[in-house]
Amino acid sequence: MKTAYTCFCTDVIHEGHMNIINEAKKLGKVIIGCLSDQVLIRYNKFPTISQEERMRLYKTIPGVEQVVLQEQMQYDDVIELIHPDYVVHGDNWKEGPESTIRAHVQELLASYGGELIDVPYTFNEKVRKIDLQLREKLAMPEYRRKRLRQLIEMTPIVKTMEAHSGLTGLIVEKTVVENEGKLDQFDAMWVSSLCDSTAKGKPDIELVDMTSRFRTIEDITEVTTKPIIFDGDTGGLTEHFVYTVRSLERLGVSAVIIEDKTGLKKNSLFGTEVKQTQATIEEFSEKIAAGKKAQLTDDFMIIARIESLILEQGMEDALTRAFAFVKAGADGIMIHSRKKDPAEICEFCDKFRSQDPKTPIVVVPTSFNTITEEELAAHGVNIVIYANQLTRSAFPAMQQTAKDILKYHRAKEVDDRLMSIKDIITLIDEI
Repeated sequence: MKTAYTCFCTDVIHEGHMNIINEAKKLGKVIIGCLSDQVLIRYNKFPTISQEERMRLYKTIPGVEQVVLQEQMQYDDVIELIHPDYVVHGDNWKEGPESTIRAHVQELLASYGGELIDVPYTFNEKVRKIDLQLREKLAMPEYRRKRLRQLIEMTPIVKTMEAHSGLTGLIVEKTVVENEGKLDQFDAMWVSSLCDSTAKGKPDIELVDMTSRFRTIEDITEVTTKPIIFDGDTGGLTEHFVYTVRSLERLGVSAVIIEDKTGLKKNSLFGTEVKQTQATIEEFSEKIAAGKKAQLTDDFMIIARIESLILEQGMEDALTRAFAFVKAGADGIMIHSRKKDPAEICEFCDKFRSQDPKTPIVVVPTSFNTITEEELAAHGVNIVIYANQLTRSAFPAMQQTAKDILKYHRAKEVDDRLMSIKDIITLIDEI
């Protein structure tokens, strides 16, 4: 009997999936592949149920004779294992980033005479409603909040991009690229104090109050599902920080990062060029402990940002602080540097990891931007934050457009480099 293979990554079986199953049944024995969590987060939305639960779900579908775990995005593993006569898939993968996967599957099948069957994609009001319900579930605070911890366990490094508005949140949410036959996307969002302040035309000195910053979070959470890491600056007074923690938890934020400085905030990239005062280990540890005591869920993370390398206080000071802050309850350590050479960051990570193999390490490679995510992961880094690149790319583009319109007294000369409004609004989902 011939075999027909199809791969699912869904958490809910609807009529579109049943249509694919029914078409596969006409061809032979039906085998379903369950896409693994590790692959799924690169390829699609974050799962609302585990891969084990998905496998059990697929086994209950009438007509399915076998369920296997697919651990490679390009199907190499399952095609080598099963050698199906047919691979059945919705025809929605003929276009966009997924088309490269389709082409590779077709090539694998052709090597031994297998056949690819494209089934017309099912999309109607009922299917649309199910997809919307799944997205809304992913966006709910209780699901979003715990997702950062899940990602740290699931992926070698959590890719995080800054977002400072609903629109930039949608860019982070929906940008998927194909590279060397693989799909990739961002895992999380960074709500930066610098970018939030800049978007409001204010200096980055903690001038924008928490109420306004929480509004930015709400703008983002209303239209996205990915976990959020919040830039908490110094955390403010300890008495205020405990309320910030509670508020962030309610909003569904996954983590807050606070830096061990006191006084008027100055951006770290100024280093010793401006007067910046580091908090004592004792007072910052007390702030961390107070925040941990205030939080109500086990999901939320308080991450301690260490400024010792920025302020040229030395490696030993940075490490001493890191171990002390973990002891005080910090769920992660962010180490920062303004040097272009990543050597001191790598040295810190290696020395920290030699004594603490588990506590997550966060880095922000703004200055030392030549190092790759793979290299950072090799030194024990868990989260990489691209902290301000969207803001920095938007500003010169908008400024040049404004200059050219003034120069030519019309908009024609800038039109070729502008995205159409139609393309922009396709990012925005309609209910």
